[in-house]
Amino acid sequence: QVQLAESGGGLVQPGESLRLSCAASGRFASINGMAWHRQAPGKDRELVASISDSAGMNYADSVKGRFTISRDNAKNTVYLQMNNLKPEDTAVYSCNADTYTYEHLYYTYWGQGTQVTVSS
Repeated sequence: QVQLAESGGGLVQPGESLRLSCAASGRFASINGMAWHRQAPGKDRELVASISDSAGMNYADSVKGRFTISRDNAKNTVYLQMNNLKPEDTAVYSCNADTYTYEHLYYTYWGQGTQVTVSS
């Protein structure tokens, strides 16, 4: 089993910043891609940013230039630096990790999510 533990959410004012972290622990051979998603009340979950095992990155258009995804492979951790936050960024943010197991299987794990609220 693999556990993903997210941290760093909170309540901030528009224009402020937050840094989310997601650490993977448990039994796996390797982690391939990692990503952050978000879901606002009444809306579908959307991909915010993703990063491959070779550090290739992709972003949703709505966050380009404001958010930066990064990872520390030694710590099995992915980060999301969020700058210039806007009220429309308010959502529950969840990370996922695409793992390769010792049984030669691919499996995607999800974290529980962390709340980000942007409000004045």
